[in-house]
Amino acid sequence: MKAEPRYWITVVSKDHLARGVAGGFMQANHGKEGPLKRLEEGDWVVFYSPRVSYGGKEPLQAFTAIGRVCDGNIYQHKMTEDFTPYRRNVEFYQAEETPIAPLINDLDFIENKKAWGFKFRFGFFGIGGQDFELIRSAMIKGKLTPTIKL
Repeated sequence: MKAEPRYWITVVSKDHLARGVAGGFMQANHGKEGPLKRLEEGDWVVFYSPRVSYGGKEPLQAFTAIGRVCDGNIYQHKMTEDFTPYRRNVEFYQAEETPIAPLINDLDFIENKKAWGFKFRFGFFGIGGQDFELIRSAMIKGKLTPTIKL
């Protein structure tokens, strides 16, 4: 594992994210391999959910999970006959769903505060340590505790 972790945000609906949290994995940009190749073991990922469900209209606009990349493995998993997305193993941490609105003015990665949602259209991007810490401290009060899998 490298000395300094990097920090990332990926965009995913809350319902799709629930599958990843339950299974200890993440997908990015509709299962593409490219974004996952940028991750390294020990990197942190914050999950932002613009909507409650994929294809749904109910907005959420919240950070919904936080996790750390477990290893260097990228693998495929057949979900349907014509969809075999790429995945990475992630250890998720107990965190509170956190609306983005109160954090916007303090997040450096959002250059244009009036059009803050534009940055998220990329689906996956890196952020600085200060932004990560702001989000992490809003989502996790106290000690980092891994999510208990049932």
